[in-house]
Amino acid sequence: MLPSTDWAQFSAEWRNILVPSAAFLGLLIGSFINVVILRLPRMLEQEWAKECAEFNGPKPDLESAATAANTPFNSTPLAPYNLVTPRSQCPVCQQQIRWFENIPVLSFLLLRGKCATCKHPISLRYPLIEIATGCIFAYCAARWGLSPTAGAWAAFMSFLLALALIDWDTTLLPDNLTQPLLWGGLVASALQWTSV
Repeated sequence: MLPSTDWAQFSAEWRNILVPSAAFLGLLIGSFINVVILRLPRMLEQEWAKECAEFNGPKPDLESAATAANTPFNSTPLAPYNLVTPRSQCPVCQQQIRWFENIPVLSFLLLRGKCATCKHPISLRYPLIEIATGCIFAYCAARWGLSPTAGAWAAFMSFLLALALIDWDTTLLPDNLTQPLLWGGLVASALQWTSV
């Protein structure tokens, strides 16, 4: 139990524990943000393609061929693709990344920035995003301590980081991120968690 809810009264010992812990949590969140930045636009494109195909309907020649073969048209399910499935893999050799090759920043350094299997270079962007998120969380913990305000600002800045990089890559600002950010901001403001 923390000695006080007032951050100014926290002892130096609590600060020495809380700030590195928040930075470590930020590194983990940063690793997940990398997944969101890469996969969310692809997931949206798949969803849009599916909606377009449903709207346009099947092409007559393919439909008749499927009917003639007495099989349902487009019955082959797509492999699941979301933020969890499939597991992360090298974009070049398609080798699945093992858990010890996916430790934020540390794995990048131990692998010397290359895939463990094919030695293809890994983008420096991945550890930089993890470090940036770790710094965000450490700053929020140092500034507001263990409080809802620190959590609200860390979440806000993490969402903005993900949105900025998705926008940079694709010029998209997905509703999957902007709407929770909007509503979360309104709730945090109503609860006075955003005071600086």
